Amino acid sequence: MQIIWLGHGSFRIEIGGEVLLIDPWINGNPMMEGQDTEAALAGATQILVTHGHFDHTNDIVEISQKTGAPVSAIFELAALLTGQGAKEGHAFNKGGTVRFGEASVTLVPASHSSSMQVEGKTTYTGMETGLVIRGDGHTIYFSGDTCIMADMAWIGEYFQPDIGIFSAGGYYTMDMEQAAWAARKYFDFKTVIPGHYRTFPALEQSAQVLAEGLPGVDVIEPQVLQPITV
Repeated sequence: MQIIWLGHGSFRIEIGGEVLLIDPWINGNPMMEGQDTEAALAGATQILVTHGHFDHTNDIVEISQKTGAPVSAIFELAALLTGQGAKEGHAFNKGGTVRFGEASVTLVPASHSSSMQVEGKTTYTGMETGLVIRGDGHTIYFSGDTCIMADMAWIGEYFQPDIGIFSAGGYYTMDMEQAAWAARKYFDFKTVIPGHYRTFPALEQSAQVLAEGLPGVDVIEPQVLQPITV
C-alpha cells in the first residue's frame, strides 16, 4: 500500500490494486504549485469525497472527466457532482460499504459542515463524513474534516484501524494536540499521518505536537507526492 499526500486534505491511496483519490484539490491548492499534477492523478480508478467546501470539491468534476474515475460520496453530494458532469460512482450513506476490487470503503460520521457554491448560492451537500478503507492487510481511518467526537469510540472498537489519517491543522478541524488525544483515547494505531495542515497561515505548520503526544506510534509527516509505503 502507498499513501501519497497531495497537500492540504487531499490524498492518493494505492491499495488492493486500486488508486483512490480522496478529496483531490489541485487547482488553487498552494501545496500543489509547481508539482507534477499529472503524476498525482495518473491511473486513478476511484474518487472519494468526504464533504462539500471548495478545498475538497472544486476540482472533482474536472478530475473525474479527465481520468474517467467515478465519484463516490454521501448521497446528496454524489448526486450533485454527478449532475455537474462527474462520472457516476456510488451515492451511498453512513454505515454503507462499497467495494472496489480487493479494497472496500465504509462511510462513517464526521463532525464539521458541508456546502458548495452552486450558481452563486450556498447549497447543502449532505452530511460530512469520514472513511474507513480496508485492503492490503490494513485498515485506514480517514477522519475527514472533523473535531473530536464520541463516534470515534465505536469506529475504533469496531473497525480496529491500524493507520490513522487525521485532519489536524486546527482552526477548521481538530488541531495536533486534540488529534493526539483522540488517537490515544479511541484507537490503537501503528501509524498516524496528519493532513489538512501547512496550507494556510491559520493552520498548524508542524506535526511535532502530534508526534510528542503519541509515543510508540509511527507519526509520519507527509511530503507532497512522496509515497509512504506501509
